[in-house]
Amino acid sequence: MAVVASAPGKVLMTGGYLVLERPNAGIVLSTNARFYAIVKPLNNNIDPEILAWTYVKLTSPQMSRETIYKMSLEHLTLQCVSSRQVSVSCTILAYLIVSQCLLLSYDSRNPFVEFAVQYAVAAARAKFDKDKKDMLHKLLLQGLDITILGCNDFYSYRNQIEARGLPLKAESLASLPPFTSITFNTEEEKGETRKPEVAKTGLGSSAAMTTAVTAALLHYFTVVNLPSLSEDQHHEKESTADIDVVHEIAQTAHCIAQGKVGSGFDVSSAVYGSQRYVRFSPDVLSSAQLQDALKGKSLDEVISDVINGKWDHERTKFSLPPLMNLLLGEPGAGGSSTVSMVGAVKKWQKSEPQKALETWKKLSDANSALEVRLNMLSTMAKERWDSYRSVIDKCSLHKSEKWMELSSEPTEAEIVKALLGARDTMLEIRFHMRLMGQAAGIPIEPESQTKLLDATMNMEGVLFAGVPGAGGFDAVFAVTLGNSSSNVAKEWSSLNVLALLVREDPRGVSLETGDPRTK
Repeated sequence: MAVVASAPGKVLMTGGYLVLERPNAGIVLSTNARFYAIVKPLNNNIDPEILAWTYVKLTSPQMSRETIYKMSLEHLTLQCVSSRQVSVSCTILAYLIVSQCLLLSYDSRNPFVEFAVQYAVAAARAKFDKDKKDMLHKLLLQGLDITILGCNDFYSYRNQIEARGLPLKAESLASLPPFTSITFNTEEEKGETRKPEVAKTGLGSSAAMTTAVTAALLHYFTVVNLPSLSEDQHHEKESTADIDVVHEIAQTAHCIAQGKVGSGFDVSSAVYGSQRYVRFSPDVLSSAQLQDALKGKSLDEVISDVINGKWDHERTKFSLPPLMNLLLGEPGAGGSSTVSMVGAVKKWQKSEPQKALETWKKLSDANSALEVRLNMLSTMAKERWDSYRSVIDKCSLHKSEKWMELSSEPTEAEIVKALLGARDTMLEIRFHMRLMGQAAGIPIEPESQTKLLDATMNMEGVLFAGVPGAGGFDAVFAVTLGNSSSNVAKEWSSLNVLALLVREDPRGVSLETGDPRTK
């Protein structure tokens, strides 16, 4: 039986850069853009002569790529034995919690999936008794057939749309087949073809992919029992034992694959859904565990320590207030390197520690204020629904300077004041993010994005707009009121901005009923 799991992409609305350090919080929204992983046996039969190793096949239809690995069932090392595009042979020491593996060439390999496979198997062996380990061994001897699929929203299709002569509208995106093949941009330099670059929209495809693969494997091995998409997806702390295991293994695999212990907000939202997030202490994936591995600890023992470690991240249920919508727009400026931008900010922190501290304090206060205002609006919607709905409906048709004139009684005026307060707070966040970018010498909110965001905030029904996460030239976001999103999307099109099909969906990792390509 095939197991299909999915995990959502994300938008970090507040907390860019600050979320890297405890105790700063970030508001991260999960989306309806999901990454899927399909896991099934590679063979129905077991070769009795082969008991020490097995095969893993990884297929990415969108990238026209198929890679086959040989995996040792003792040490769980992976050897890439064939690829549809490039043949690479190398061994990964999966137990390395701090790894230099990314120095190797990954032209046809996927380190995120590789570490997810190794760590998921190790987690199963660490948690199982002898009988279950025997069953797991037989299952592994059948091999693993893994297929990964990402919703179109994770990738940029501007070039394809323009090449087809289609208008720069969300309807053009919607006309593309699901899981459309990704076109690579190749360049010739000094007689060699560079590695193709994939244009993305900044929704956290690697985190969603790693989470989906980890979850599918752990469910396939019967380590966890995943919730379905139809179930309540706001996992409460007392009922998250299985989901927590998915989080810990996915978080570890993602950190090691990217070569650093990041904040983890993208994996956390892929697992748990929309939330207020405070990162885990990096020590939980410390170099001490590497020393344990080098002293002879098995991968199973190392991963057992990871699962039983002190994961002290904080997550609080959060989603946008009712009748508010998340809208993303792709300006087509080429995207930005989050890693290099984070590095520049850290360098600035060291060179001007006092100024950096003051800026971060102001940003942290503004981020907290926006969270409070949005939660207040959610409470108002719950307690005074008729007035709240009336205000949202009226404000959705007008620019913000007209909103106060629309309130017909004190309760409505209070709701409008809360809306305007949230709007002003986002302007303050943007101001301090721009200052930080200027001080660090990087375009956190470059001039072109500032013009676009200012124009967006001057449109009817827009509460606020901003650059998500680390900023730069990736997609921008807007929070709109009522049914105003369609009009904003039209105005964006006139500004050469492609409105994406992404919307907030607070649900996290899920078990699917079947292959999404057959739906």
